[in-house]
Amino acid sequence: MIVTIGIGCKRGASSNEVLELVRATLAKARVAPGSVGCIATLDRKEGEAAIDTVATALGVPVRFFSATELAAETRIAHPSESVAEAIDTPSVAEAAALLAAGSGAKLIVPKRKSARATCAIAATGDTP
Repeated sequence: MIVTIGIGCKRGASSNEVLELVRATLAKARVAPGSVGCIATLDRKEGEAAIDTVATALGVPVRFFSATELAAETRIAHPSESVAEAIDTPSVAEAAALLAAGSGAKLIVPKRKSARATCAIAATGDTP
């Protein structure tokens, strides 16, 4: 099974914090880091050190989506009004994971939070 990890984070979030959140989220799903196909996030996060660190650690590319694309995703489980007010989409982590994983994808781990980041995992096909 190949999975996609969606990440949302505040600007300047610690790379260690985001990487630990991703590792904990993968462990919760019982998914090996080698099963990650890509990281997905908001296009405004391009160049964000924490996102780049996670992608490098996992050896995968990052896919970026606009707030408009993320807002159009209807399969999210945990929308956030505060995120919607701040960046014009109610979800980053869940929506990005689902969009990058494709039309048949579903969340296998809904949004998990740390102090300055969120993470979700989506997969297509068989889920654990």
